[in-house]
Amino acid sequence: MLNDLAQKGRQEFFPGQVIRAEVVPGTADFRFTCDNGVVLLVQVISDKIVRFRYSTDGYFAPDFSYAFEGGAPLRQPTSMLEFVEKDDHYRLTTGRVICIVGKESLHIRLLNRSGIVLLEYEKGFHWEYDWDSGNDIVKMSQQVQPGVHYYGLGDKPANMNLRGQRFCNWGSDTYGYEKGSDPLYKNIPFFLGLHQKLAYGLFFDNSFKSYFDFAAERADVTSFWAHGGEMNFYFIYGPTLTEVTQDYTKCLTGTPELPPLWALGYHQCKWSYYPEKLFKGIGAEFRKRRIPCDALYLDIDYMDGYRCFTWHPEHFPEPKKMVQELAQDGFKTIVIIDPGIKIDPNYPVWQEGFEQGHYCRRADGPLMKGSVWPGLCHFPDFTSPRVREWWAGLFQGLIEDVGVRGVWNDMNEPAVFEKGTFPDDVRFNYDGHPASHKKAHNVYGMQMARATNEGVKRFSYPRRPFTITRSTYAGGQRYSSGWTGDNIASWEHLWLANIQCQRLSISGFSFIGSDVGGFINTPDGELYVRWVALAAFHPFFRTHSSGDHGDQEPWSFGEEFADLARHFIELRYRLLPVMYTAFWQYVQHGTPILRPLAFLDQSDPQTYQRMAEFGVGDHLLVCPITQAGVDGRWMYLPRGKWYYWWTDEQKDGGAEVWAPAGLERIPVYVRAGAVVPARPVMQYTDEHPVTELALHVYHLEGQETSTLFDDGGEGYGYQNGEATVRTFTTTGTVMSLKVQQHTEGDWAPSWRTYRVVLHGLPVTAEQLTVTVDGAAVPVRLAPSATGGQELPQLTVPADFQELMIQTTAPAKK
Repeated sequence: MLNDLAQKGRQEFFPGQVIRAEVVPGTADFRFTCDNGVVLLVQVISDKIVRFRYSTDGYFAPDFSYAFEGGAPLRQPTSMLEFVEKDDHYRLTTGRVICIVGKESLHIRLLNRSGIVLLEYEKGFHWEYDWDSGNDIVKMSQQVQPGVHYYGLGDKPANMNLRGQRFCNWGSDTYGYEKGSDPLYKNIPFFLGLHQKLAYGLFFDNSFKSYFDFAAERADVTSFWAHGGEMNFYFIYGPTLTEVTQDYTKCLTGTPELPPLWALGYHQCKWSYYPEKLFKGIGAEFRKRRIPCDALYLDIDYMDGYRCFTWHPEHFPEPKKMVQELAQDGFKTIVIIDPGIKIDPNYPVWQEGFEQGHYCRRADGPLMKGSVWPGLCHFPDFTSPRVREWWAGLFQGLIEDVGVRGVWNDMNEPAVFEKGTFPDDVRFNYDGHPASHKKAHNVYGMQMARATNEGVKRFSYPRRPFTITRSTYAGGQRYSSGWTGDNIASWEHLWLANIQCQRLSISGFSFIGSDVGGFINTPDGELYVRWVALAAFHPFFRTHSSGDHGDQEPWSFGEEFADLARHFIELRYRLLPVMYTAFWQYVQHGTPILRPLAFLDQSDPQTYQRMAEFGVGDHLLVCPITQAGVDGRWMYLPRGKWYYWWTDEQKDGGAEVWAPAGLERIPVYVRAGAVVPARPVMQYTDEHPVTELALHVYHLEGQETSTLFDDGGEGYGYQNGEATVRTFTTTGTVMSLKVQQHTEGDWAPSWRTYRVVLHGLPVTAEQLTVTVDGAAVPVRLAPSATGGQELPQLTVPADFQELMIQTTAPAKK
């Protein structure tokens, strides 16, 4: 028998001939059994989502995955479902896709209803037996369709288009990573394909170490495989790239709750701010310089000997008083919590975890030990519901008693000094499905973030929680925001931050940002300002640096750069309604907040390889400056008409344009017809109520819609309808522009008026006649907040229904 197994371990095996095909009674499941015992279970999740599960021995493990809120995907009604047998294959048809299952070796083809082949197996499913672990190494290879492009896969620091590249998912503490470093911290086995201008996605739901080869080894084959578990993947049909990400996020892995509005403000962090006098002094300097900031962070040195849930008795003798004083000045305090619990019989957290059996064990019974910041530690098994409940309860002191507003999870890949991570034989509960570290490693950080979020939410209520994690798995967006890890103060890393945040956003994880300015080493003022300008358009906006590399506050590089940093941070605060609305779209529909150029116009092949430009929400296009000493850059505009944010210069899309951008600018374009809402600048998001909102309206010849969501930015009333969704429809001709507002919901905003700023009108203010709901209103010229030029402006009631603008003179040539 041993010889048989050894021989088996050196072979690749394939499905045989299908001998039986059956519909599982009462379901939309189809089971195909081969003559060598291999079974394929095809499950129709929706008209556009089809799941494929393979068993090499005819038996399936209980259906459970952390990727889903309830452990398994929710089914959706299908508009049609047809299953027929042909001579050499079976055909399964839904309202949107056709799945062909070959009788020989379970060869699969997936087509849309027009008959276009989207995906077809090459070798298809096959496997090896791994003698050392007893697992199957499960493999899938598929043909590369002509002209196909690949996107997604989480935080990979590589070109946006994945074709020709190979990657591994095995969460790793990768200090000072570079372009091409792999693997990194996050494990999101989801990618998108674009073929013949049609998009689809594949989600390989397997938490073992996995690999993805996008035509790197063989130019005509894309493959993925894992060192254990099932070959279990979901095919998601678009036909647009945005729809694929929406369905992966909303229909499969889930979306988060809305964050508090302040979490979308500016955050300041360093390893480490201490003692208390220095920490409070950072806040005082922000307010003195009038640089907006909502959150200040405490890294590991706030603790007593790096013991989680403690305070250093000398550095922070009165934490509650300190946090309250900072809160009175608008600052929310965020603290770091790592998974390693110092082995110390006099440390109540360790003692409680030890006595209640909450720590991970090795195969033969000893507790897992590893060295991290506190020294030798034990590590909670966050895959156990009982442990997560215990962990959540530990946050009462920090959140409820002291008043901390958020928690930052680090080192949760899990990372161990010198060893990298846990040994393979460490055992986990895995929510009642016992597993080794081979299976649990890639979900450890996600489950820590889950337990942390449960605790912060419990003791923050009725306010919303805020958490941030370094490591995660597919679906981890339900529990936490994230950042891109230990980057470097370099122009290359500014370029990488742009790519990584876009890639994570289209991989379902939109609440993402980078350490502004770089964590390692120190940027000069120019690099720092360019990074602030980019990060002002990322959902998570935080400067963070390593304390042994110099200061990295906005004023650390001299007054010129401090003024420029303030300028871009203020821009972020003005555009918070845009970011908050985009976040609401993400929560409601799974729409990525950051959208690569291919997502904006996938019918234009010019967008497929580009990666610098990205959309924020529905109507802004951003392209960062990622080189030193330049005063602008070339960038590509999607088809349509666009306005340069800073000058209102109009450009036709479908072409490259030169965007002039000295240090006081970042290239930003606005889609014609957009209504862009803007708040007044505040030093923190809830400094005082907004009494008037600006609406920047951009002229077009045609029609466009824009959305504004508001619910006050705090609490859970929005889940019960206490919110408003305002839809603005702009309709324009050469001689007129009409703006109609439609409002849903009962939320009463603090503002009672809009200041409407008109952009791109071909005549002067004196040549305009404006009515609001039939009544004439005066128009004035005033400087625009976007670039200082004088533009026609008017004040209208916040509940207006129709704004009509007509010219009284011929349009300018």
